[in-house]
Amino acid sequence: MEKKYYSTIGLEVHAELATKSKMFCSCKNDADEKNPNVNVCPVCMAHPGTLPVPNKEAILEVVRIGLAIGGNIADFTEFDRKNYFYPDIPKGYQISQYKFPIVSGGELAGMKLTRIHLEEDTASNKHVTGNNKQLTENGESNVKSQMSNASLIDFNRAGVPLSELVTEAHTFESIDEAAKTGGAFGKEYQLLLQYLGASEANMEKGEMRVEANISISTNKEKYGTKVEVKNLNSFRSVERAIRFELERMKELYEEGRESEIVQETRGWDEGKQATFSQRSKESAHDYRYFPDPDIPKFKLSEMFDMEKLRAELPELPTQKRARYKNDFGIKDEDIESYINDAELGKWFEEITMIISDKEKIKIASNYITSDLLGLKKNNTEVKLPSAGNFAELIGMVALGKISSRAAKDILAMIVMSDESPMKIAEEKDLLQKNDEGALKEIAEKIIAANPEAVLSYKSGKENALMSLVGQIMKETKGSANPALALKILKELLS
Repeated sequence: MEKKYYSTIGLEVHAELATKSKMFCSCKNDADEKNPNVNVCPVCMAHPGTLPVPNKEAILEVVRIGLAIGGNIADFTEFDRKNYFYPDIPKGYQISQYKFPIVSGGELAGMKLTRIHLEEDTASNKHVTGNNKQLTENGESNVKSQMSNASLIDFNRAGVPLSELVTEAHTFESIDEAAKTGGAFGKEYQLLLQYLGASEANMEKGEMRVEANISISTNKEKYGTKVEVKNLNSFRSVERAIRFELERMKELYEEGRESEIVQETRGWDEGKQATFSQRSKESAHDYRYFPDPDIPKFKLSEMFDMEKLRAELPELPTQKRARYKNDFGIKDEDIESYINDAELGKWFEEITMIISDKEKIKIASNYITSDLLGLKKNNTEVKLPSAGNFAELIGMVALGKISSRAAKDILAMIVMSDESPMKIAEEKDLLQKNDEGALKEIAEKIIAANPEAVLSYKSGKENALMSLVGQIMKETKGSANPALALKILKELLS
């Protein structure tokens, strides 16, 4: 009998908060800074005698995130020292939170959450290889390496406010479901942070990093040995790393080598599309957490009006999806296009204010997500036309003034030069022809020129008639009303 495997994942997501200054000092928080070690001061460099001053704005942002995911906001909270040595930790400890996080509970994208706490980010490491490799990135030549390999530390990021979200462990009956859920959760959390304005959450800049805790078991009631895969920098990498690691564990089980699955930290090699062992996994007691004596305790109910903050939250992705579905009745994949692209979503809403009719809005959405986005994908110079001109185009389609072919052609013009679609249609003779007399003359001409198609139709092949309609559309450059052309052809051939 084939073994049944149960896949369990839990996620930890670090997101840098978009505050003006760092977590415990007044240094600038700037992820775009190119020059190393310029946004630093004695506090974030841990000079003796310096004291941290908490950033209230960062605490507020974590509270808002907690309210948005339906979490419980702690009344009492404090900061702790997480002790470990690494070159990117100047103090020899990280200021974090342990027993009393700001947020506990909540749910997002079908996954229950354990907590969201606040801490300071570490410095970033720059690894350089090659003899006499220049180490500076700003074009200056005052620093050069005489070694074949070197590592440098940039403290610009040290002390930046960092929120850490931890999910509950979730068990799935298939590896594929576990992997897809992990990737989908990361994307949904990124959207939430961006909608709140709490973080840009740009993974390419390291503003958001995902770590996955992964295990597999043949007993649904018992977790297997947990492995952590760290610093996954894309949602695709999250999904692929989870899938690879679960497949690796399953293979070891099937070979009777499950004892080789050990609690450890693994990395993800994007080139090899595989995980690799880094080090044994630390436990909480290894960090010797204790409350930071330099930072006061906090009573959040005295700092913030929770009901006011809850009422001031913007419309969130889940709420917007429900509204779009209810108000417009458009396809789920269309909705996701507007949810994921803020500019496109805002423009679409402007169009719905002009059109208002639900059926016309569906037509508009089809043209946006299929034709317009297709044009944008193939040409970087394509711009969104004004909502008014696009709405005018949809109105012309709905009223039968232009064919779908003409509509596509006009759309390709107005995304390059934002003009009136009606003006373009008139100038280029694209308005749909509904003159029965004129169309009848064209139809007679097409019938005379295509005797084989006529015979095929009269012998029972309906498709032959559509080929004649196509010939009329070609003759009129797409301006003929296809329904009227079909009617005239049937009458002439009856």
